Amino acid sequence: MRTREAIAALIPHQGLMCLWEEVVDWDDERIVLRSHGHRDPAHPLRHAQRLHAVHLCEYGAQIMAVHGGLLAARDGAAIRPGVLVALRGVQLQLVRIDDLPGALEGTARKLIDTGESWQYEFEIRHAGDLIAQGRAAVMARPDQSVSGSDGSSSQSSSSA
Repeated sequence: MRTREAIAALIPHQGLMCLWEEVVDWDDERIVLRSHGHRDPAHPLRHAQRLHAVHLCEYGAQIMAVHGGLLAARDGAAIRPGVLVALRGVQLQLVRIDDLPGALEGTARKLIDTGESWQYEFEIRHAGDLIAQGRAAVMARPDQSVSGSDGSSSQSSSSA
């Protein structure tokens, strides 16, 4: 699974709101993703022709969602949508990101998994430089699932 379309099949975010384009690596506890979409003039989070660094929090939350979707798909479980309930310790190293050349690379590591809520820490880098970091918590939405691209319904460890 290395494409935006494959990623979008795992998360509720569709079209250009699916911010990540490539799964670089993942395992049970960690995931690495890559995207060039921050430079797209049609980016859905742009305001006044700029994409502000605060939106890296959404990038971080989507890293968690992709990881949860991959775990669920691997285990044959339902992809359960989640609700972002907290951001903590967020540090942004710049004001805007639309002017950055090259790809963004996001990494997340699972800290807590209760089966109904998850906490991850995330980092986003550009050209090897740390531009954002923080922790995010997600709670599962009760009794909801997302249909997979084949129309099947499955359950996830975390989909933000």
